[in-house]
Amino acid sequence: MTRSYSLDLRVRVVAFVEAGHSCRAAARHFGVGDSFAIKLLQRQRQSGSPAPARQGRPPGRRKLAPYETFLIQAVETKPDITMPELAARLLEEHGVIAAPATLSRLLCRHGFTYKNLWTGRALQEGCFWLDERRFASIYPASMWSSCSGPSWESARTEPA
Repeated sequence: MTRSYSLDLRVRVVAFVEAGHSCRAAARHFGVGDSFAIKLLQRQRQSGSPAPARQGRPPGRRKLAPYETFLIQAVETKPDITMPELAARLLEEHGVIAAPATLSRLLCRHGFTYKNLWTGRALQEGCFWLDERRFASIYPASMWSSCSGPSWESARTEPA
């Protein structure tokens, strides 16, 4: 997305037009587009300010806003829940479809960090994150039942 012209330039274009020049003359003088100068003067007349309008989506109107407490409680209850599992639970209990990446961003916004427990001791002890149904006949249960995989932890300072 492009950036807005500076407020200083906007004020100078408006002052140039108010001094008796046309919008197109102001555009040529300041090296901006005719369309910008014309729309800037329309905005000045309607709102009384040459300031640019806010770009992007309005805050607080996110799709998952009503379900934030449910999602946070689900992660606090089961810290090793995966994002696809969380998305499935959200769909099952509330009928809302959400991408795993969207859920991950929501949790990060609320101070949760992703803690990968694959490093260090778990790797040295030979723990592997295994699918129980797939590897039960190959590896003994003692090898994978005590291993901990990736999980979410809360780094929030304020109470939920």
